[in-house]
Amino acid sequence: MVAAAKGLPKRSAKITYVRTKEAGMSRGMTLALVVSVLLLLLVALTSFVFLHYRVETVRVDGNTRYTDEEIREMVINDYLSENTLYLKLKYGNRPIENIPTLERIDVTVTDAHTVRLVVYEKALAGYIESLGQNMYFDREGIVVAAGSEVLPGVPQVLGLQFNYFVMHEPLPIDNEQVFQQVLNITQLLEKYRLTADKIFFDAKYNIYLYFGEVEAELGEAVHIDEKLEQLVHILPKVEGKRGILRMKDYTPTSRGITFEER
Repeated sequence: MVAAAKGLPKRSAKITYVRTKEAGMSRGMTLALVVSVLLLLLVALTSFVFLHYRVETVRVDGNTRYTDEEIREMVINDYLSENTLYLKLKYGNRPIENIPTLERIDVTVTDAHTVRLVVYEKALAGYIESLGQNMYFDREGIVVAAGSEVLPGVPQVLGLQFNYFVMHEPLPIDNEQVFQQVLNITQLLEKYRLTADKIFFDAKYNIYLYFGEVEAELGEAVHIDEKLEQLVHILPKVEGKRGILRMKDYTPTSRGITFEER
């Protein structure tokens, strides 16, 4: 009886150990099965998202200096960007900014497979001819485009002195305010429907506009709006003539304007 009593706990302990091992294996298999199912679901969900929300059509509006494909590559430039859901989460109502040659690009996901890109280009203040190329710059003097063509409505600027230029960087001149003046003049010309061939700055940054054979000497950048408004009425009277319009002393009260025919 004593021997049997001493052996009983050993058998009981052995049975308990086997059951614990089997239970552990069962829990491990269950966990592995759950993980496998979750992974399969994740793969299926990922595949669905990338297939169902894949970019197939890109509509580009507002671009004149870049092709549709170039604008597309600015936005959709990696594997994740090929997904409309990702684009919607990434941009939402936030435009793409900090592009040297553009104000911004608005990204709109119109449906699961279509993206619309609206381009807002920087206003061109003028261009400078250098080495057979026309270098177009914006209000900050940044060279934003180059080419041999002359874009309509953008005047040539003369008289600015610099030794070099770098694309997408400001022109290296001493008076940076001149770029804003050029843009202001360009916008006023458009406002009054005037077309100047050239804008010239002398060494003291006095302003001269050229309309065919007529040179308009505007002087300093004061009363520019009023001076251009007067040109609307004066230029038709001197059409076909060659000479200089002296307008540097013009003010809304003195109205000192003379024309010297050559």
